[in-house]
Amino acid sequence: MWETNKIFHLAIPCQDLEATIDFYEKLGCKLVRKSHDKVAFNFFGDQLVCHLNPDKIDFEPKMYSRHYGLTFLDREDFNQVLANAEERNLLFFKDAMVHHQGKQGEHINFFLTDPSNNLLEFRYFPEGSLAY
Repeated sequence: MWETNKIFHLAIPCQDLEATIDFYEKLGCKLVRKSHDKVAFNFFGDQLVCHLNPDKIDFEPKMYSRHYGLTFLDREDFNQVLANAEERNLLFFKDAMVHHQGKQGEHINFFLTDPSNNLLEFRYFPEGSLAY
């Protein structure tokens, strides 16, 4: 099994750097680097880099298969991100809901849309139901 002392890195396209900074800071991510064509964030302990690339924006985003996000192991952390997104009026692609209730893999999730139509999924698996 891999050690957990690594930082995951994800690079995605964005349409507008300032709108991207505003969204991810409202979400709770810290801006760590900015240049004329990209911005980097501490995305809840991992690294997210948004490259200015307006030609690669998906104007009709779908949840599957293109999205990214976080799986929370602590319900309180999940609830905090959800409440933060609601309080700051971030754009929800899909409201919070429970999937596979009472079965293996039961989880609650919600999706947000960033200013470049990138979809972010946040989910929480109750103890014992996390299926990799």
